[in-house]
Amino acid sequence: MATLLMVESWVQSTGLALPPLLRELGHDYILFTKDPALYPDVDGAPHPVVRDADEVIVVDTNDRAAMTGAVIGIVCRRHIDGVLTTCDYYLDAVAELSRMLGLAGASPDIMRRAVRKDAVRTVLRRAGLPGPRFAVAATWEDALAGAAALGFPLVAKPVDLNSGTSVHLVDGEAALKDAFYEVTGVERNTRDQPLARRLLLEELLQGPEVSVEAVTVAGRTTVLGITGKSVTPTFVEAGHVFPAPLPPPVAAEVTEHVQAALTAIGYSHGLSHTELRLTPSGPRIVEINPRQGGGYVFDLVRTVTGVNPLALLVDLALGRTPRLDVGATGTAAVAFVLPPVDGVVTGVEGREELDANPAVARWQLDVPGPVRRPRDNNDRAGHVLAVDPDGDRAGELAATAVASLRLRMAGGETVAPLAVG
Repeated sequence: MATLLMVESWVQSTGLALPPLLRELGHDYILFTKDPALYPDVDGAPHPVVRDADEVIVVDTNDRAAMTGAVIGIVCRRHIDGVLTTCDYYLDAVAELSRMLGLAGASPDIMRRAVRKDAVRTVLRRAGLPGPRFAVAATWEDALAGAAALGFPLVAKPVDLNSGTSVHLVDGEAALKDAFYEVTGVERNTRDQPLARRLLLEELLQGPEVSVEAVTVAGRTTVLGITGKSVTPTFVEAGHVFPAPLPPPVAAEVTEHVQAALTAIGYSHGLSHTELRLTPSGPRIVEINPRQGGGYVFDLVRTVTGVNPLALLVDLALGRTPRLDVGATGTAAVAFVLPPVDGVVTGVEGREELDANPAVARWQLDVPGPVRRPRDNNDRAGHVLAVDPDGDRAGELAATAVASLRLRMAGGETVAPLAVG
């Protein structure tokens, strides 16, 4: 049995799945958290992140000195075998603590680069990898100049947020102004960390979106598979299917492109989830995420291949070489319940049909409660995960299941979720 140090966590998705997996693998963990209340109860029971921890140590996880002191206090009485997190905002802290303890981990400098979208764009351009034209704006004058060089329409996003937060499709100066002041007006992220308050402007990429799920060990990247993604016109993820139905030559080109990009940024240790658009000119990177895929992508990979990315995360933290016997069988998909309107959902029609549907492996509805028309990937009212063990229809099955639901609103109307696909 190993003892791991977990530095915070996401609340949903991987945050719910990793703690019980660690117990299943026979490991325990110490949780560093700024505030245990970040992890609310689930179905009347303590959140797994807090519930399954061997120890919960309250420490300012945004203060490196405070965490260093807390680590010194721990190692005086027990051994730490690895450090990990599922939360993007603490990847660089994990890298620093791992290095301090002499444990396996990514380079802190490389990790700091990998979590900054503007830094990644700059490195990829210098490496000669084809990608969208871009500009970075710290002032309104920078934004106007960047937009003039790129032309409308374009994509505007913060350089250091995630989950599709504040990503805008900008079709003119008015929309550009809205995006600029939204991004630069927010001083801290949801974990109270200071933001760069810079706007990344990018040429709009055309074509279907996919993501590449990979693991890199000692600088060698192995692709676990490619996920097909359904994305709304405003860049909110509506669903995923694994593996993506790509012709072998296209899949090979995508794989080669991502491996080259990870090499270019110096990424040598860890999981990665790289999003791309398949443009008429070839694959082009949307962004590199130096962690496991969220939005239940890790569940899809595990279901189809038998390889659990979260188990790989644990192996990497412990300095073990993961076993990568990847063999895809069938397809798995998740479709998200996206409200078409702002309001309060009082109930959902169609739950019994989900229970009776043999293709539905799991479903969750996060209502009754307030909802809004999706502006980012946090605006989901639930999800349905479907499996086609012998075929390629999982995406269709998940989307159909979500389409069968009806949301009852507080005003008395009944609405269907936004269509997936």
